[in-house]
Amino acid sequence: MKRAIALTLAFLALSAFVFGSMAFAKNVTLNYWMWDPQLSDEVHKLIAKFESQNSGVKIELTAMAPKDYWTKIRIAASTKKLPDVFNMSSGYLEEWAQKGFLKDLTDYVNKDIDPNKYFINLFDAGKAISGTDKYYAVPFALVTTVLFFNKDMFDEAGLEYPNSNWTWDDFLKAAKALTKDKDGDGKIDQWGYWFYGRYANIEPWIYRNSGYLINRKKMRFEPNENAMDAIKFLISLVKEHKVAPEPKLMSGIRAKDVFPRGLAAMWIDGSWNIRNCRKVIGDKFRWGIAEVPMGPHKAPDVAFGWPDFIAMSKFTKHTDIAWKFIKFASGEGLSLDMYMAGKIPSYKPLTLSEAFLEKGKQPAEKGLLVKMAAKKMLNSFTKGWSEWRGYGGAEKMGLNGALDSILNGESFDKVWPKAVEYINKVLARYYK
Repeated sequence: MKRAIALTLAFLALSAFVFGSMAFAKNVTLNYWMWDPQLSDEVHKLIAKFESQNSGVKIELTAMAPKDYWTKIRIAASTKKLPDVFNMSSGYLEEWAQKGFLKDLTDYVNKDIDPNKYFINLFDAGKAISGTDKYYAVPFALVTTVLFFNKDMFDEAGLEYPNSNWTWDDFLKAAKALTKDKDGDGKIDQWGYWFYGRYANIEPWIYRNSGYLINRKKMRFEPNENAMDAIKFLISLVKEHKVAPEPKLMSGIRAKDVFPRGLAAMWIDGSWNIRNCRKVIGDKFRWGIAEVPMGPHKAPDVAFGWPDFIAMSKFTKHTDIAWKFIKFASGEGLSLDMYMAGKIPSYKPLTLSEAFLEKGKQPAEKGLLVKMAAKKMLNSFTKGWSEWRGYGGAEKMGLNGALDSILNGESFDKVWPKAVEYINKVLARYYK
């Protein structure tokens, strides 16, 4: 009798625990913040689908423009009132992970992410960016860099199109043939190439030559010889070979419009610029994309790029359901209409689909992005990156401004040492 009573009480206690937990789980509200309000409608559909599959769970979405997003979410982090789930940039992943704002997702990733359905190398890119051996965020998109080229100009010059085996010599020969004074007035009307000091214009050349800018052991700006060779090669395109204009000559023209307006035959920048090229070019000329040319110290298996992530707050009380939403919002809940042209889903069923290729639209080589998504993704992100690289208030002092000054005619020997000194002062503040 006593045994029966004990079993009954145990059953009742277990039932109370289980049903109490279920009741709690069925009344959970998660806050999700994102930085792209243009996608609000699509994300609301994703949320509705998730809620329909998880009875009692409600997701409250807050979508902000990027300029407002980082200000408000930093305030939330400082007061430990972060949303349960939020978008995270590669540029801030290391800082936020090391400040203890992000939940360690390593166990969830190792147990629950199918490597056949995701580009796992993008998870590893996040691990490398964080400066740890842990996963602090889940990638949902990748942006990389490509060589945009004007097919009509190549055809007119009788040149073969760029390919993945192109070297600096191949590139330079084409750039010379494509630089033209069409009306004979002594001024170049068509440049072979266009670039300035921005990271997506510079770093791809460095990494495809087995170079690096940051000494990761010392966390100091110490470009290796291969990196310096790439930088000097780029400078020579303007100063010596005259196949690219000084950046100041394009003043008044949006940098991303120089190539689509037909002012240059080639341009290296982010794959996300496919959208702007389609808009500006229309059907005025044919164009394509290729991999960035390789230097003498070839690095065929790497690409310059970075993922966009979804992260979990270290302070959330609902880790399991938050993880379930993160996995859904970075995978099966997504659709291609949530990606601007040139952004690559980390969820393979989307990227490997026929729909991703957008056949019939330019560029015809969009399948190249699928190949590049599987490569090792390298970048220069550190704590304080935007400051030393030269954005915002540091534009004239950082690397961007230094390179532009050199390209616009100032002495390398005068400008470069000052830039190195400034960059290392910035890094020293963040890595003591």
